[in-house]
Amino acid sequence: MPPCDPSTAAAPSPSPTTTKRDLAALLAAARPFLRGELELVDPALPSLVSVLRGAGAGECWHKHGTFLGHLLGVHRALKLWGAPDPVARCGLFHSAYSNSYVNLAIFDPASASRARVAALVGAPAERLVHLFCVVPRQPLIHDALLFRYSDRDLLDHLARSHASLRGRLEFAGDNPAALWPGEGKPGLWMNSISRMAALYALIVREEEIYLLERKSRGGGDYEEGRDEEIELVVPPVFDYCTRVLDANDQIVARDLYWEAVCGGGGEDKDKAGDTWGRVEKLLKESCEKNPFVGEPHLVLAQVYLNVGRYEDAEGEAEEGLRLVLEWGSSWDKRMSWEGWVSWGRVMLMKAKERSWPDTAWGIINLGLGSARESRRRERCPIYVASTSYKDKDKNIIKLEKREKETGVVASPSDAGLGCQLTIDSRPAPLLPFARKLSL
Repeated sequence: MPPCDPSTAAAPSPSPTTTKRDLAALLAAARPFLRGELELVDPALPSLVSVLRGAGAGECWHKHGTFLGHLLGVHRALKLWGAPDPVARCGLFHSAYSNSYVNLAIFDPASASRARVAALVGAPAERLVHLFCVVPRQPLIHDALLFRYSDRDLLDHLARSHASLRGRLEFAGDNPAALWPGEGKPGLWMNSISRMAALYALIVREEEIYLLERKSRGGGDYEEGRDEEIELVVPPVFDYCTRVLDANDQIVARDLYWEAVCGGGGEDKDKAGDTWGRVEKLLKESCEKNPFVGEPHLVLAQVYLNVGRYEDAEGEAEEGLRLVLEWGSSWDKRMSWEGWVSWGRVMLMKAKERSWPDTAWGIINLGLGSARESRRRERCPIYVASTSYKDKDKNIIKLEKREKETGVVASPSDAGLGCQLTIDSRPAPLLPFARKLSL
C-alpha cells in the first residue's frame, strides 16, 4: 500500500468518548479553576495542595515559575481534558520523587514515603507517579519513539494504521547560559508535542485492539497489574491528537505572531488604518500556519474590535477562547492561562455588545459583567484638568467637565497642583503589551 499524502489524507475521526465540547461546556469546566474552587474539581484537591505546599513545592524554582505552579498547571490541563482522578492526581504529584529531567524530590522514594503518597492520592495514582519518576524519559520518549518516526510516518500511521520507521527529527538550541526569563517569545515545542500526541493516539488504539482481541479469545474483561480500570482519555488538542504540526510551520507561525504583537498598537493615529491592516494579515497567516493555539486568534479579535469589525471579532474571540480553554495552559506565557481566558471572555462579551473602548481609561475599566449590566451603565463625568498661572506664587487648576463612556470618574481631587490630567484617545495597544497612560 503506497503511503498517503498527509496534505490530502482525512484525519481519523475521534472516538465516541472524545465528543467535542462547545464553549459553554469548556467554560463550565474551567470556572472552578478560575475561581479557586478547588474542592469542586476534586474534594481532596485542597488538602493535596496543602501537602505540596508543606513539602516546599512553592519554594522551588521550575522553568518560568515555581514547582508548585507547574504541578497545579499539569493537573488543571489533565482535568480539563477529562482525565480520571488517578491520572490527574498523578499529574499533581508527577515529579514528587524527582525524575530523569529535574532534581526536585520533595518526597523520598523509599517505601515509607511511597506509602504516605499512596495514602494521599490513592494506590493507582501513586504507581503512575513512581513510574513517571523512574523511567528514562529522554531515551524512551525521544530515542525509542519520536526520533523513529517522521511527521509523514505518523500521519500515515494515523490514517492507515500501519507503521513506518523512516525519518527523524533533530533538535537544536541547547544553550544552558541563556539568560532567564528571556524575551518571552513562545517556544518551539508545538511540533514535538503534536508528535507525542499522535503517538499517544496510536497507543490508545493499540490498547483498544488488544482488549477486543483478548475478549474475543475468552481472556476476560480485566488483567491484573495493567491498570486497565484507568481510562485512556484523548485530549482535544491537535484535533484529538490526529494532526501533526509541521516543524517549519510552527516557526513561521510563531514569528508572524511575534512581529504582529511587537509591531502593532496603532500609536500613530494618521497611520492606524495601515497598521491594523498589516497586523491583521500577519495574524491571519499565523493562524493558518498553526491553527492549534488560541492566542493569535485572541490578538486578532482585539484588532477587529479596535476597528469596529465586531462580527469578525466575535468569531476570533470565540475560537481563541475555545483553544485556550482546551489546552488548559497558555502558549504565549507572558500572560497566565487565567489572564488569557479572562481577556478572551471580556473581548467576546464586548464583541457581542458591539462596543469597544476608544480610550486607554476605557481599556483599564473593562470588566466581565453581564450584558444587561453593561447596557445599564450610565455615562460618567470626567474632569479634565489643565494648569494656568494667575501669579508667580500660585497655581490655579481649571477643571472642565466632560462626558465620557467609561466607568472611571476622575474627581477634582485627582488633579494635583502643577500637573495636567488628560484622557489618552489613542487606539488601544495590543495586549499583553502595556503602554503607559498620558497622565
